[in-house]
Amino acid sequence: MNSPLQSLIQMGVVPTVTFPTDSRYYGSSTWTYIGPDGQTITYLARRFVPQPGPPNFSTVAVHTVHQGDRLDLIAAKYLGDPLMFWLIADANGAIDPDTLTETPGTTLNITTPQGVPGAANAR
Repeated sequence: MNSPLQSLIQMGVVPTVTFPTDSRYYGSSTWTYIGPDGQTITYLARRFVPQPGPPNFSTVAVHTVHQGDRLDLIAAKYLGDPLMFWLIADANGAIDPDTLTETPGTTLNITTPQGVPGAANAR
């Protein structure tokens, strides 16, 4: 049995929250599971991240990690928004973003979002 709120959401009376455009979940679809007891559970569809490198990502810069670097600050420097740290994690194949800055000397590819071509002269 649905709760009254869930029924209103499903009928479109109560709007659902969408993710902001800088969220890794922006544009993600939701799926619904109806349990054996009839309870409806809405959840996010699984997010698949493309393989790092071309043609999925266009590298526009390379950052060498220094002691004390934080991924949010690196994202702010190169992408102009600390909340976009997840783009760097995706482009470098990291499941746990914190691992990218653990070891000084590690190089990180700074890329454009998937589907946005980089500049021809970017390195």
